[in-house]
Amino acid sequence: MDDDLGFDGDDLADDPDDLLLFEQDDAGIPSAPEPVIAAPPAAAVERPPAPLALYRRYRPDTFAEVIGQEHVTGPLCRAIANNKVNHAYLFSGPRGCGKTTSARILARCLNCAQGPTPTPCGVCDSCVQLATGGPGSIDVIEIDAASHGRVDDARDLREGVYFAPVASRYKIYIIDEAHMVTKEGFNALLKVVEEPPEHVKFIFATTEPEKVIGTIRSRTHHYPFRLVPPRTLSAYLDKICGEEGVDVERGVLPLVVRAGAGSVRDSLSVLDQLLGAADHGRVSYLQAAGLLGYTSDALLDEIVDAFAAGDGKGVFAGIDKVIEVGQDPRRFAEDLLERMRDLVIVSQVPDAIDSGLIDVAEDQAERLRAQAAALGSGELTRAAEVIATGLVQMRGTTAPRLHLELICARILLPTADDGARGVHARLDRLERRLDMPDVVPGRSATPPVEGQIHQFPTRVAEPSRRPAPVEEPATSPENEQALPAQQRPAPQGRAPAQQRRSDQPRERTQHAADEQRPAARQPVASPPAAQPQPSAATASGPTTADLRRLWPQILEEVKSRKRFTHALLSQNAQVVEVRGSELLLGFANPGTLERFQSGGSIEVLRECLIAVLGADLRISAAVDGGPSTTAQHPQPAPPQSGHEPEPEPQPASNHYPATHHDDRRQPAPDRTNDLRDAPNRRPETPEADMGDIVTAEDVVLDESGVDAAELLMRQLGAQIIDEQET
Repeated sequence: MDDDLGFDGDDLADDPDDLLLFEQDDAGIPSAPEPVIAAPPAAAVERPPAPLALYRRYRPDTFAEVIGQEHVTGPLCRAIANNKVNHAYLFSGPRGCGKTTSARILARCLNCAQGPTPTPCGVCDSCVQLATGGPGSIDVIEIDAASHGRVDDARDLREGVYFAPVASRYKIYIIDEAHMVTKEGFNALLKVVEEPPEHVKFIFATTEPEKVIGTIRSRTHHYPFRLVPPRTLSAYLDKICGEEGVDVERGVLPLVVRAGAGSVRDSLSVLDQLLGAADHGRVSYLQAAGLLGYTSDALLDEIVDAFAAGDGKGVFAGIDKVIEVGQDPRRFAEDLLERMRDLVIVSQVPDAIDSGLIDVAEDQAERLRAQAAALGSGELTRAAEVIATGLVQMRGTTAPRLHLELICARILLPTADDGARGVHARLDRLERRLDMPDVVPGRSATPPVEGQIHQFPTRVAEPSRRPAPVEEPATSPENEQALPAQQRPAPQGRAPAQQRRSDQPRERTQHAADEQRPAARQPVASPPAAQPQPSAATASGPTTADLRRLWPQILEEVKSRKRFTHALLSQNAQVVEVRGSELLLGFANPGTLERFQSGGSIEVLRECLIAVLGADLRISAAVDGGPSTTAQHPQPAPPQSGHEPEPEPQPASNHYPATHHDDRRQPAPDRTNDLRDAPNRRPETPEADMGDIVTAEDVVLDESGVDAAELLMRQLGAQIIDEQET
């Protein structure tokens, strides 16, 4: 029976599972097997395919969809509309800003069935093939020069250029990362890029256009792409979030834009990561900050508030939190610098948040305003500079936490900064503590009084340098009456106030004239009740004795300003007397006097008198028998009494200072001794340098036949006060 059926029972016994598939009827003949349907495994259940990445799904298909590159898309569209398409283009710019995408759109516009047109139809075969998610066109060849930049690859491309396009109007070569093509490869392409067939177009895309050799770059139309502005990119990302049906908290998109650094592709990749981790269709700020590695606003607020309060413990506790959570200290420093930047803008532009200069949440806006007011613009600017400098120093360091702590220590201690920023910050801090918001930093709270800047320091008025007031020379009313009529000082309406004698009876009559003096020369004084009364010597101004005593110091000041004037004065001039506000100088000969008056030396001496004495004196000069400019003075001849001039009769005066008793005329036997002692009574002058000696007008005076009185008047500027016979 088994043999008739064609199979052996032993074969059935070998496979027990087969026995289950056959059943025998009553006659012993197996019936037809019933099909057994096994349940498919769970892993075999089909799921919808994973969606493409956001930067691929939202890739623009037309120039109108490209954001932030209007300076490129506009000219390209007009060139296509005007049928002015070039045979080669160079698209350059940062990564992810739309270079390759724009190259594809340009190819789509050129090969459209209704084109060339700046607005592809989107329904023809070429438009469908080059659309987002399309299979691509055989006539649009994309080459990655990073892996195909050798000379052999360039030769292969050159051989295929001369074949006509298969189904499109143009054969278009898009060479990405063109800066990776070697010099030999560019040289191999040079001829075909310079004179390509009519059906061929080249589009080079690169991030480093300077690495493209000049012979290639000069044969292309160069379009530079730029990074997308943050506000434009943030609005674009918000639109995509709405299309994806995901809700994001305010403050998340600024983090995404910051992470993308102006690149649309990078920003979409970051947003895609956040949307994939969304909790019930919502992305929170804390989740985004933690996922992207940024410092939370709460921690930044804590540290900034500690800076404002000068709380070092709070600052370093915040740094410890940063390290404990495993955050990179450099990233924290960058976040802190970003916060300081926002605070600086808020301090300078109060409506920066409302106008969109800073994109933060509403609750964060109030905290930023409070922090900016607490720190002040000077401290904020200094802190930002300290952080920026510290970030540069943190590159490659093996102790980033130490550098971060040092940065914070410098911010806490404005005294560690000796520059202008540090001084400004310290002034701001003091003004905030004293609650003086109206005081401008770096300026005095008291407005300057008019004319105060013209007040020079009066060195002769110092008590330690003033001689005893009893040694006043003949400037009293009695002495003025004793002087000859031509030598008496005339009343000066412009005399400074410090030169008026308090004991002069003419003070009341000269008061009105003194008030007409320019305010720039009047010393500014406080109210009389708050200022001590000046002494009589100070109020009277410099005297002849003062000027002769300080003459060496005046000459040193002259030497520091003009050496020629110093040579004239030190070798050829002497102080004759001070008449009120007038200084009379005597010169040895007319030549030196003329050079003194014509060489600008008068103004130099006047400035030096102001610097040393604090008095503005009118300078007069005359030939008065000054000292000889030679190294040694000639010995005078014995006086001849017969040639002695007859002086004018003068009234006797008992007020002449004792220091000038040697200048009086003495009988003939004693005049020789007075003449020998006369050089010792001259004001000491510093020894002039050899280069300072003026020799053009050096004249040795013949003093023979001159009596002692005339010689004293010439050499020492003496004046005959009285003659007494002994």
